[in-house]
Amino acid sequence: MANIIGGTPLIRLKVIPELAPPIWRSSAFLFKCNRNPNLHKHPLLLSSYFPTIRTTRRNFSVYAKAAAAASSDGEVQVRVRFAPSPTGNLHVGGARTALFNYLFARSKGGKFVLRIEDTDLERSSKESEEAVLRDLSWLGLDWDEGPDAGGDYGPYRQSERNSLYKQYAEKLLESGHVYRCFCSNEELEKMKEIAKLKQLPPVYTGKWATATDEQVQEELAKGTPYTYRFRVPKEGSLKINDLIRGEVSWNLDTLGDFVIMRSNGQPVYNFCVTVDDATMAISHVIRAEEHLPNTLRQALIYKALGFPMPCFAHVSLILAPDRSKLSKRHGATSVGQFREMGYLPQAMVNYLALLGWGDGTENEFFSLEQLVEKFTIDRVNKSGAIFDSTKLRWMNGQHLRALSSEKLINLIGKRWKSTGILVESEGPFIEEAVQLLKDGIDLVTDSDKALSNLLSYPLHATLSSPEGKTIVEDNLSEVSSRLLTAYDSGEILGALEEGYSGWQKWVKSFGKSLKRKGKSLFMPLRLLLTGKLHGPEMGSSVILLHKAGNSGIVTPQAGFVTLSERFEILRQVNWEALNEDQPSLESAATVSN
Repeated sequence: MANIIGGTPLIRLKVIPELAPPIWRSSAFLFKCNRNPNLHKHPLLLSSYFPTIRTTRRNFSVYAKAAAAASSDGEVQVRVRFAPSPTGNLHVGGARTALFNYLFARSKGGKFVLRIEDTDLERSSKESEEAVLRDLSWLGLDWDEGPDAGGDYGPYRQSERNSLYKQYAEKLLESGHVYRCFCSNEELEKMKEIAKLKQLPPVYTGKWATATDEQVQEELAKGTPYTYRFRVPKEGSLKINDLIRGEVSWNLDTLGDFVIMRSNGQPVYNFCVTVDDATMAISHVIRAEEHLPNTLRQALIYKALGFPMPCFAHVSLILAPDRSKLSKRHGATSVGQFREMGYLPQAMVNYLALLGWGDGTENEFFSLEQLVEKFTIDRVNKSGAIFDSTKLRWMNGQHLRALSSEKLINLIGKRWKSTGILVESEGPFIEEAVQLLKDGIDLVTDSDKALSNLLSYPLHATLSSPEGKTIVEDNLSEVSSRLLTAYDSGEILGALEEGYSGWQKWVKSFGKSLKRKGKSLFMPLRLLLTGKLHGPEMGSSVILLHKAGNSGIVTPQAGFVTLSERFEILRQVNWEALNEDQPSLESAATVSN
């Protein structure tokens, strides 16, 4: 004999005996989950569940036998599930819920189950299901059981489990927990209107909860459509000890009898979920806090069917910067969108884990394996987490640069070829370009702009800018003239052929001839050779431009200006006119920008 396992819920249902069907006839029901953390390892085999009732004067406790499905050491497993609805893309909130379930299961040596909740036949699609599975796989959240993986508790699509729902609905009908309700939609709407006028909760007040067998049979004979409505105790309360939120309670008089099967024979969400979680032996239900109100209905169904309660953990919502619920109006919200934008799966996993969880240290950089090792449910915060796209981008850059050089070069090289900047995806030029530009790349897609900027030569725009004015006025024309002389003599090309050391030697000599050094030397050289005032290390940039011009690796449409073309552009600059027209050029540049 063992307590119902899991790390929480203390659930107490108080009812009035004379108003309750036979199974409710006790003043209180107590579901107790032992808080001993070691019991997280004990799953429930519900097919072997036999309740034992210990009666006291005003309450009784329900215990469960977990006689089978034990591991080799006699302990049973933690079993969690992620149950998406295939009606759209996988939202980052859903992805985080899946991640927390995955981490909890892996940290406890348990099972991570994927179940598809596709009872909304009009909105569900095979395409959406495939997209959700693809996104989960991309994140690295492999599941142990599911539609494509199989398992002992299938089928794993709700649409394939209708016979099971009907079986348990009939069981509830026979036990008196459920009754047939023949109310029309008009009657139900009238009840809602009356409740609204009286400022009362919209609870069911129809006659079918107390109808006689004769009245029911009469409607059945007429062929009147009916729903299955669950009989809720009129007084009392429910308390659970949520693993994240602590004690949560509801009054039963706010609920009213609720439908579990529609008139078309289709089961309602809360009924499906309860039957699925129970018959799949789910030990811990970790889900979004928006499902917290559903717990009351589900707890009543668990009790009525004699199923042991799982432990509940309701994760806070992910919020936008304005603290509203994150939605499409705030930008990208689906995992697929972030993948297409160039984010890495390991960065997404790392960032999502930190939305409401931390290991208690200042560390923010985790691999999936490290998260499994560090994760505990008691460190999940119950407050809403702000989704910061800037921080996500920063974190992606950290993970990108943490890749091995081989992986990073391969990733970016393929990107440059696929976007039509380069004609090849590998080779010395690509290796050197990645090493030079990687610090300015947070997303793989950033690499396009980084390389294009390097290859471009916006000399005239820079000369015309307010920032360029100071350098122009520092006798830039003289530096340009001497630079052209060095190029025409072959000095520059000879230095570039020698590599970085040859370049450094030439720059030092060039500076001495101009009696310039430091910023007064390097800023004019950078502007004249790259066309820009800022960028990656100048010497490496110029050497790379030289190699690009010699190798033919850059495609014609990439907008590459070779070194020889740059010197020809320098020859055409009218420095006198530039100095005279500086104010008007500045204004033109401002208007253009």
